[in-house]
Amino acid sequence: MDTSAKANILFAEDEENLGMLLKEYMRIKGYEIDLYQDGEKAFAGFQKLRYDLCILDVMMPLKDGITLAKEIRMLNTTVPILFLTSKSEKEDVLEGFAAGADDYIKKPFSIEELLLRVEAILRRTRGENIVQNQDVFTIASFTFNSAKQTLVKDDVTQKLTAKESELLKQLCINQNAVLDRNFALKTIWNDDTYFNARSMDVYITKLRRYLKEDSGIQIINIRGKGFKLIW
Repeated sequence: MDTSAKANILFAEDEENLGMLLKEYMRIKGYEIDLYQDGEKAFAGFQKLRYDLCILDVMMPLKDGITLAKEIRMLNTTVPILFLTSKSEKEDVLEGFAAGADDYIKKPFSIEELLLRVEAILRRTRGENIVQNQDVFTIASFTFNSAKQTLVKDDVTQKLTAKESELLKQLCINQNAVLDRNFALKTIWNDDTYFNARSMDVYITKLRRYLKEDSGIQIINIRGKGFKLIW
């Protein structure tokens, strides 16, 4: 997979020399990259354009990288975020991940190392996008077709509602990983209200009932986080 092909990167860095150096290097490597020298300009740019990756310096004027990441996450829950930081304290790293970071790299770093991190993140996220477009999933002894909204086992077909199908697809995409509760609510119900959350719990119960014919399949509650489909 050519990770640089049509990959658009938002780069927020207030050190002008470093910013221009990395910008030119990444362009030579085939990436489209927009450089912003403070957090406010970067956020304004993110609101206008679509990006495949955000590289954010933690320490910036007007709006720091942590605050910028939180605001980006309010608009987009999936775009990958890579932090550049000169801080090494554990608390700063944890704060970055809590704000929505996918990875971080400490200054000083080599340009080659940054490129490898970028390529790894884009390979993963573009692979996830391919799965997002997948319609047919094998769930142990079941075959699930999200486009047809059917769940089939031993030639017996269970017809699913649109919400059931969307929820099961998200569980399949995140197989053996946690499907974040708020992400599912915003993706499927468009809002994470209390009533929608209760509605989702009902749909989880229905999916468990459909899948109980295979005792090896479980939908587990992960307290305070979401659900995990395992088999």
